[in-house]
Amino acid sequence: MRRRQMHMSREAQDALLQALQQLRAELKTPTEFPAHVLEAAEAAKAAVQLPAKDATHLPLFTIDPPTSKDLDQAMYLERRAGGGYRVHYAIADVAAFVKPGSPLDAEAHDRIETLYFPDLKVPLHPPSISEGPASLLPDQVVPALLWQHDLDADGHVTDSTVSRAKVRSLAKLDYQGVQQDIEAGTAEEPVALLREIGKLREAVEAARGGVSVNLPDQEVTLKDGSFRLSYVAALPVEGWNEQISLMTGMAAAGIMLDSGAGILRTQKEQADQQVVQRVHDIAKHLGIDWKPGVTYAALVNSLDPADPKHMAFLSEATTMLLKAEYTTFRDHRIPEHTAHAAIAAPYTYCTAPLRRLIDRYTGELCVAACAGQAPPPWVLDALHCLPCDMARGKGKVADRRAVDLAEAAVLKNRVGEVFGGLVINTDAEDNRPKEGTVHLADPAVMGRITSGAELDLGASVQAKLTRADPLFTGKNKILFNTV
Repeated sequence: MRRRQMHMSREAQDALLQALQQLRAELKTPTEFPAHVLEAAEAAKAAVQLPAKDATHLPLFTIDPPTSKDLDQAMYLERRAGGGYRVHYAIADVAAFVKPGSPLDAEAHDRIETLYFPDLKVPLHPPSISEGPASLLPDQVVPALLWQHDLDADGHVTDSTVSRAKVRSLAKLDYQGVQQDIEAGTAEEPVALLREIGKLREAVEAARGGVSVNLPDQEVTLKDGSFRLSYVAALPVEGWNEQISLMTGMAAAGIMLDSGAGILRTQKEQADQQVVQRVHDIAKHLGIDWKPGVTYAALVNSLDPADPKHMAFLSEATTMLLKAEYTTFRDHRIPEHTAHAAIAAPYTYCTAPLRRLIDRYTGELCVAACAGQAPPPWVLDALHCLPCDMARGKGKVADRRAVDLAEAAVLKNRVGEVFGGLVINTDAEDNRPKEGTVHLADPAVMGRITSGAELDLGASVQAKLTRADPLFTGKNKILFNTV
């Protein structure tokens, strides 16, 4: 499902650029690296040592957007003799370049994660490293953390291990090309197996009660000098690729739990009961049949994001319910709660160290555990601080705020127009029954709405755009009134 792209006037584009600059200033986003950090990056490149283990014989490949250069993961998939599968999954070895206590390390702890804006990217590490010798770009020998997962014929993992190795990716593939090749039957077996393994892993996920929310991505792009805002449905191959990453994150969590030290991404099974009831009310009023005894995971996996009402429910419900946190432990003091409810298993981040701080630490913990060694002291010493460090990350805020700005800029010249929409939430519980959130199908926008009468959940309304201003300093840059 690809929604109509919405082009902006020059006035709107100028307003968006100015608003994005203001947003970066508000978030105190560093758009340049200090000179001493760039110098440290050059020194790290010169001093890096490749691991003794040689895995360059594996014909690894990456799957990323065509313009990406900071490639965290490469894979090679094969069948095992006697049945089942073997997944080789290489993760960029950032710790080979970023040493604890170094200027690169200090800068990464300041930045926490890579930030993405419509007009530029603010990387976690200097591009001379993250888009160079640390990236799994094709035809270069680089250090990596090489995972090996063995799966049975039904897609269940029977063994996982990770070690340092030097690797060489042979091909940089993109999602659309891989999807086309798989559907046409022209993909080579290691690539074609991604569908076979991915579907098996999706079935395993559903059986254990995991949730896969395949919402279309809301993308803001700058092309030919024009900003565009569109919804783009995820390709099936993106879900299959995500299953490999999820499998690795679950394996890493298990390894850390067995070793007695680690950091997990946890999520409790039940949100506040009032929130749960509110989500049930939203489903009911949107005409979604949520039968008694049906779990949230089962319901979500049955919905179709191409249906506007399903899309509206998923957008609101995932925001309200799926709130996760970081949980650390060491010295075999395992916390009471270790699972991630949406994944329905213990889980951790470990597959994107070029773009996320925490992954460097989880990778080190798993490598040490698989080698039968104690974790590096610098990793153990950082464990208690990592949740607070990650809480300082601005990625989600930057993403949401940038889209809000783009929506306002796209609609800037359409103030006064009337759009059809669905009321997907109201502020009745806060004694403001005449205020809430409206979900528009075309253009694909969610915004605040006010009404002269009480708003009803799930009601179809005619919404008049009364404000769309990316430079508005108040809370609601987009505002609708019912007519």
